[in-house]
Amino acid sequence: MLREIAEMLQFEFMQRALIAGVIVGFICPLIGIFLVVRRLSLIAEALSHVSLSGVATGLFLQKEWGWLVGIHPVYVGMLFSVIGSLFVEKMRKLYHSYQELALPILLSGGMGIGVVLISAAGGFNADVAGYLFGSIVAVKEEQLTTVAMIGIMVSLFVFVFYKQLFSLSFDEENAILTGIPHRVVNLVFIVMVGLVISSAIQVVGILLVSSLITLPVAVSLQIANSFRQAIIYAIIFAEIAVLIGFFAAYSLNLASGGAIVLVSVLIWLMVVMFKRIRLIFNRKGFRRE
Repeated sequence: MLREIAEMLQFEFMQRALIAGVIVGFICPLIGIFLVVRRLSLIAEALSHVSLSGVATGLFLQKEWGWLVGIHPVYVGMLFSVIGSLFVEKMRKLYHSYQELALPILLSGGMGIGVVLISAAGGFNADVAGYLFGSIVAVKEEQLTTVAMIGIMVSLFVFVFYKQLFSLSFDEENAILTGIPHRVVNLVFIVMVGLVISSAIQVVGILLVSSLITLPVAVSLQIANSFRQAIIYAIIFAEIAVLIGFFAAYSLNLASGGAIVLVSVLIWLMVVMFKRIRLIFNRKGFRRE
């Protein structure tokens, strides 16, 4: 096994893929924990579909105007994701009592535009499938640099504004009363969400990116005793899923995105079953006493 891993990592494209996966495995749960606490976990699903529109737009422009071939569709998807995140923040203010309305509107619009543009760009092909389901081995050096920059920005933002994010996530009204610049923090946070989602497209794909953001968090919330602990556990579980999924995809010739998400699901099932079994044994022990 170790020999096979060593042979695999001799290739530069596999090294880039592994580094990109580790970075994405770190920033997805780091930003996802705040989304889950805010009950906005579906925003990842909505913005991923907006990213689909961006990728489809990039493919369409490449088909219609050949000189745009140098612009990677992922970057267009990144732009759309950021614009979509700003739209969500605007809609949250517009529908203050029904903030969740922004998500189905965005999801529906993103999917509709994406499907129309994909068909206009020549229909579903291998390139489109790679964006939909992820192709971690296709990460190029410039894309790795972009992912690394996003990883640094997100990490610095969470580190610097951790207290403000914590307060706004658990009690926004009280946080506003204490003088926290909620508009600025929320705006930057939602933009970071858009960047994280777009950066994860290459690793797990548009259709599965929300899973890497929410599943590790769902596992950590089952066993963590504090919010900081939940963040640490979520990152650990995400990295485990990325590494095992990455090597399994290479060894068994599977889609990397699907393998990573399946490992995340298995980890969640194991933790839930372990908690359930422990609860049963604890009850039996209590009755004997």
